[in-house]
Amino acid sequence: MQLSVIILNYNVRYFLELCVLSVQSALTNIESEIIVVDNNSTDGSVEMMKMRFPTIKLIENNENLGFPKGNNKGVAQAKGNYVCILNPDTVVAEDTFLKVLSFAERQKNVGIIGVKLIDGSGNFLPESKRGVPTPWVAFTKMTALYKLFPNSRVFNQYYAQHVAQDKTAEVSILVGAFMVLKRDLYIELKGFDEDCFMYSDDIDLSYRALLLGKSNYYFADTTVIHYKGESTIKDLVYRTRFEEAMTYFYKKHFKTAIFLLRFMKLGAFLFSFVKKNQGQAFVKEKPEQYLLYASTDELVNKLQTKLQKKVTFDVFDTEKMVISSKIKSKLPTEILFDNASVSFKEIIFGLHSMRSRGLSFKIIPRNSAFLIGSNDSNGRGTVIKID
Repeated sequence: MQLSVIILNYNVRYFLELCVLSVQSALTNIESEIIVVDNNSTDGSVEMMKMRFPTIKLIENNENLGFPKGNNKGVAQAKGNYVCILNPDTVVAEDTFLKVLSFAERQKNVGIIGVKLIDGSGNFLPESKRGVPTPWVAFTKMTALYKLFPNSRVFNQYYAQHVAQDKTAEVSILVGAFMVLKRDLYIELKGFDEDCFMYSDDIDLSYRALLLGKSNYYFADTTVIHYKGESTIKDLVYRTRFEEAMTYFYKKHFKTAIFLLRFMKLGAFLFSFVKKNQGQAFVKEKPEQYLLYASTDELVNKLQTKLQKKVTFDVFDTEKMVISSKIKSKLPTEILFDNASVSFKEIIFGLHSMRSRGLSFKIIPRNSAFLIGSNDSNGRGTVIKID
């Protein structure tokens, strides 16, 4: 078997459904398996999986084991030559895995491969590629020096800004939302460090691959949506765990002096405090009109009844990418993609191409009765049932 996709889920039932649908489409021509590990969700995730995807392997934990242990448990049952660690709040394109695996096979001494990630508004997520967060690199991040000197290798290492977002290159650190690596390497690394509950686990795994002499890569030739805000609510628990995780990473790998550890502990606190504030609900103007991209106008009446707003129908065209002239330009507009006729790759392309136009986006997963999406990478997304 070529690939095992491990999806660790915790209370994101609707995003999980969307994710699995996209993964299934992307594995059509690959000898593969999907393993969903559920960390004791209470939102009906398990019931949904059993009803909608009865043939997919489902591991039900009776408690929240955390990110490292949950993924390790999934990989322990994987049979693929490669494994993909994938967040449930992601959407992959139909050719994502074909491209990544082809790239991996061409590399010598390959370590971990990550991809270009965008949020639910189509904006690039800079954590797609990062440098080793040494105390100095972390300092440049927390003091925003990387923003002041984006072209300086001294200051721009945290987000590997010397690598363009559309350029494939070796990088040090990749994000746990999407990681592909050989299963043998994962086993050699003993997987994610289970002493770290979350937040520095992907940094640690990436760094340990480097210590083995492996080359990690940021692969820019495919794009994946990561809604991101679904993974964690930024509250006091988040801040505490983030602080503990960063402190653990420095103690483990840098054996820094007590003074420096205290400095980094303060820095981690300040950084997580900022992230907490960013995580507050982002208020965006509610849509006053909708544009439905589909092959037919079959859904228009149902959507207009549910949304109580005008819904304009158009056929999605990746060549033109022009918003219908029927849409009033001054009104807040939301784009609806009907996945029954618009592929995941086209949806991803549409989000990225139409970013920064003041639009919001939702997906109607095929054979589903809900709209789903997120306007802000720091906040929770939105699910609207339309049945």
